[in-house]
Amino acid sequence: MLSLWALFLSAFGAATLLPLQSEAVLVGLLLREPHAWAILLLVATVGNVLGSVVNWLLGRAIERLRDRLWFPFSPRQLERAQQRYQRWGQWSLLLSWMPVIGDPLTLIAGIMREPFWRFLLLVSMAKAGRYLVVAILTLGWVHSG
Repeated sequence: MLSLWALFLSAFGAATLLPLQSEAVLVGLLLREPHAWAILLLVATVGNVLGSVVNWLLGRAIERLRDRLWFPFSPRQLERAQQRYQRWGQWSLLLSWMPVIGDPLTLIAGIMREPFWRFLLLVSMAKAGRYLVVAILTLGWVHSG
């Protein structure tokens, strides 16, 4: 049970702007408990999606704070991010699984007022897909060697 909490927390943290990697935790657990692959994928996906929801909620709230001195983005940076999001729109959320660009995309989706149901659907598909590929590669490697 403790290992599931560790996986959940690493996946949750990795989806926020924290520099964490949940894939390593998932691979370690898959190697130790390959029969539990379905629950491991579910826990990792739920944790990662919930972390992205935190980013979306921050994006919804952050717009009101843009004039504060401590605001982390310049007006130009925020404007460029919003323009990119408007260009690629909701479909860019399918890249939310990617390192470096994925977490800011979920934040920008909140700023752009992406409807929550669509955000949740696209981000869930992207995050689950990434973990599924990691699991397939890991379990395939275990069974081939």
